[in-house]
Amino acid sequence: MTREPRRATGPEPEETPVVLPHAVITVTETGALNVTLDGTDVPPPEGEAWTRGTFGPLLDALTRDRTITVRIEVHESDGSVFTDVIRARRRTRPEPPDTQAETENKTEDDRETRVKSRSKRRPDLVEVTGEGFVPGEDVAAAVIVSHTDATSTGHARALLDRRRLRSLLSDGGGEVILFGRISGTIHVRRLS
Repeated sequence: MTREPRRATGPEPEETPVVLPHAVITVTETGALNVTLDGTDVPPPEGEAWTRGTFGPLLDALTRDRTITVRIEVHESDGSVFTDVIRARRRTRPEPPDTQAETENKTEDDRETRVKSRSKRRPDLVEVTGEGFVPGEDVAAAVIVSHTDATSTGHARALLDRRRLRSLLSDGGGEVILFGRISGTIHVRRLS
């Protein structure tokens, strides 16, 4: 008896290239960064140099403002090597716009109810912060329910929905870890 192959059902995965663009960043003794993307030099903006301080804008340039996924390899001047994949941001699908006919048929009460129901869905956010991250690096928030980016000063900030956390943590409290995927920086914060 032969069985038909089982196929997964559900949403189609986002397109992922078979081969990721490969960026190699070499840190010099002076702190300047030499950058190539698929073997081609990536020049810094005119009149500037790529440095640790411009790492965030460099990642934006390499990922075309997070529209493509890129494999990053950082070669430090001490010989250590860090590798990471900087993912493109997930595309959010816009809500379908109301058609004109639907809008014309709605009463003031319908519109008011819709506004009230939206306000009920607002998240109950808690802020988790840390510092010491490489500017622009991908920072994981664990219990991994979210990711954020480090600012140009190396700080990270994640906004988490308390209701979502309560469903993950039985007592509604617990700890959250911020993990810098390039720097290895870890901050553990207690939720209250």
